[in-house]
Amino acid sequence: MFQYIAERWDQIWFSSWQHFSLVVQCVVLATVIAVVLAALVYRVPGLRSAANEISTIGLTLPSFAVIGLLLVPLGFGVVPSVVTVTFFAALPILRNAVVGLNEIPPAVVESARGIGMSRFRTLVQVELPMAWPIILTGVRVSAQMVMGVAAVAAYALGPGLGSFIFSGLSRLGGANSLNSVVVGTVGVVLLALVLDLLLLGLGRLTTSRGIRVQH
Repeated sequence: MFQYIAERWDQIWFSSWQHFSLVVQCVVLATVIAVVLAALVYRVPGLRSAANEISTIGLTLPSFAVIGLLLVPLGFGVVPSVVTVTFFAALPILRNAVVGLNEIPPAVVESARGIGMSRFRTLVQVELPMAWPIILTGVRVSAQMVMGVAAVAAYALGPGLGSFIFSGLSRLGGANSLNSVVVGTVGVVLLALVLDLLLLGLGRLTTSRGIRVQH
C-alpha cells in the first residue's frame, strides 16, 4: 500500500484536489440556488410544502442512475458531474433554508418593516442572518453527502478520486486493484472530514454570537 501511494502520490494529490474543488464549487452553487428558491417559496404554504416534497423525493434518487440519465443529453466529462453533484447538494440546503426562514418570529419581520425596511432588505439583513445557522447545517449535511456522489461521478469520466475506485473495481483480483479502491475510498472520507471542519469554522466566523447562543 505504501509503495502504491508513493509511486502515485502526484496523481493521488491532483485527483484529491479535483475532487475537493468539484464538491466545494458545486456546494457554493447549490447554496445560492437553494437559498434563492427558499426565499421565493417560504411565504406560500403550498409552495413551501412542494419544496420540501421535492427535497425528500430527490434524495431517494440513486446518484448512479441520475448520472446515467444525464449522459444522453450531456455526454461524458465534467458537465454531467457538476449537474449531478449540484442537484443533490441543493436538496438538503433547500429544505433547511425553507425551515430556517419559516421559523423566524413574525414580530421580528414586522419590526423591521415598521422602521421602513423594504421586503428585500428585511430578507437580506434580518431574515437570512437569523436563518443562517440552520441553512449552514444543511450545507454541512450536503457537503458530506455529495463527497460520495462526486466519487460516483467518475462513471461519467468526471474528475476526482472516484477514478481510483472504479479503476480498482473494474479489475478486482488484479495487481493493486484493492489498493486503488482503498486509496479512493479513504481519500473521500478524509476530504469530507476536512471540508466539514472548514464549514464549522465558517459557521463560527459568519454567525453572530447572539444567534449562536440561541442555537
